[in-house]
Amino acid sequence: MTRYTDFHQRSLTDRDGFWTEQAALIDWHRPFDQVCDHSNPPFARWFVGGQTNLCHNAVDRHLAQRGDQAALICVSTETDTEHTYSFRDLHAEVQRMAAILISLGVKQGDRVLVYMPMVPQAVFAMLACARIGAIHSVVFGGFASVSLASRIDDAQPTVIVSADAGSRSGKVLPYKPLLDEAIRLAEHKPTKVLLVDRGLSPMDRMPGRDVDYAELRQQHLDAVVPCSWVESTHPSYTLYTSGTTGKPKGVQRDTGGYAVALAASMKHIYCGNPGETFFCGSDIGWVTGHSYIVYGPLINGMATILYEGLPTRPDAGIWWSLVEKYRVSVMFSSPTAIRVLKKADPKYLAQYDLSTLRALFLAGEPLDEPTSKWIAESLGKPIVDNYWQTETGWPILTIANGIEKSPAKFGSPGFAMYGYDVKVMDELTGEEVTAPNQKGVLVIEGPLPPGCMQTVWRDDARFVKTYWSGKPGKLVYSTFDWGIRDEDGYFFILGRTDDVINVAGHRLGTREIEESISSHPSVAEVAVVGVADALKGQVAMAFVVLKDASKAATEADAASLEAEVMKVVDKQLGALARPARVRFVGALPKTRSGKLLRRAIQAVCEQRDPGDLTTIDDPSSLQQIRESISS
Repeated sequence: MTRYTDFHQRSLTDRDGFWTEQAALIDWHRPFDQVCDHSNPPFARWFVGGQTNLCHNAVDRHLAQRGDQAALICVSTETDTEHTYSFRDLHAEVQRMAAILISLGVKQGDRVLVYMPMVPQAVFAMLACARIGAIHSVVFGGFASVSLASRIDDAQPTVIVSADAGSRSGKVLPYKPLLDEAIRLAEHKPTKVLLVDRGLSPMDRMPGRDVDYAELRQQHLDAVVPCSWVESTHPSYTLYTSGTTGKPKGVQRDTGGYAVALAASMKHIYCGNPGETFFCGSDIGWVTGHSYIVYGPLINGMATILYEGLPTRPDAGIWWSLVEKYRVSVMFSSPTAIRVLKKADPKYLAQYDLSTLRALFLAGEPLDEPTSKWIAESLGKPIVDNYWQTETGWPILTIANGIEKSPAKFGSPGFAMYGYDVKVMDELTGEEVTAPNQKGVLVIEGPLPPGCMQTVWRDDARFVKTYWSGKPGKLVYSTFDWGIRDEDGYFFILGRTDDVINVAGHRLGTREIEESISSHPSVAEVAVVGVADALKGQVAMAFVVLKDASKAATEADAASLEAEVMKVVDKQLGALARPARVRFVGALPKTRSGKLLRRAIQAVCEQRDPGDLTTIDDPSSLQQIRESISS
């Protein structure tokens, strides 16, 4: 077996040879003339001159060998429905959707905004766009009107694809009123709005603009729409990064580089095989859903599960029942989801046959050691952390077990992946930190590998300014994350550069403190934020959700437990890292995708406006934070 260090090194020193080999994992209509054009850094153009199509690689090329094999398995515990589409079925549905979009005036290069719940038509729309060379821009269904309007104005879609409603925990969430209001607020107006009526919520239709998907599908049942062969560098989609201030950043992705990157990752990182089933418990509104619900598994000839619902409904065994039923071999989730399941009765893990499952991958936020240990012991399967960003489209750091099996280290996502020249940089000097276990900003030497963002949609200057201007005189891509690399080459993420607490001139990563507090046996979840302090500049404030809330039921109990938690931090990290206060709350404020709203918590602690909270899952959780600090 190839040593991973050699594999990674070759990807940097023999870049063209390495990526030519990986490019053979997909179909090309026309071979590329140049592997990488990096003549205008930091912009990188991959597989220049080549022509391909994402939809062809995800669907059409599998028809001959596995046309009748399951491709898209749609499960909704919200509507109690399950439906499996074979590759042949998917091929027919995507052509119908493509014909509909063409009939509505969509041409190659036009944008189609998709504002949808986790329903099959959302996937059809994405693949149909790819098929005809249109550029899809999926907006997470949890975004409210103002956020949606800003994305409509930036993407300027010809058509918007949406639905009457989504559903969460049995509660109907109407989409159409939000969409109507967003279009009213937006300066750009779409020509048409294509609506999928799920029968969940009544819809007012705007004559001349709103059209019905079911009606148009009937008109195009026998549609034959061939794939449009596009240049490798042709944009496949834009996806807006969440949590940014001001105008949202549209991450622009290419076609050929992305297809190659995903195909290679399925082989080298996720170790999925054609004919198997991949289950990613994310949402298509996020990059994970794009890469590892839709395109990655399908390009690899795998079935992929599209799941609408919570991991705890109807009970905490639902995900594991799907693993058994559909013989899932590779599963992908987030630490937040696993922490939720950690609170449930262990019987739910024990009652299903999980023998087909080879590994569970986790990403999206730091994986704390207690959660990692719990799920590893409960499943008896490898738990593989991975670290990446909307901007990169596939992992920056993880373990490529498809190349060389390597042990995981708790708290570390792993090694720099092939194609990524990752370095730890001193923030002040801009020099590389080569000594092990020394903190710095994680940066990537250009060019970024295939699959990463090409630029910010319609704003090259912002792309350069935002990501590439952190080191004077040298173009390196900043991840905006603090990290260290140990003597064995494993990286550890210490938190965002703006989530680093500066206590009396000492920098402390929130991640380090959270990890320490999580190790206390009573702690289920924790968020640590830096709060302004007149004396020390900042102090750490911890908010903790307990496994058993009764342990802090009285003031005396809470004070005793707070002292215990502080002792743990003292012992593990030293007095400097000890939080000023540990507050016990019933829930932490999170987005609907499960990310902690640390900045909102910090704002409440500092009596500032928490800003845009359109994606908050439970508004009462932030109120709990307010009440805990005033008590």
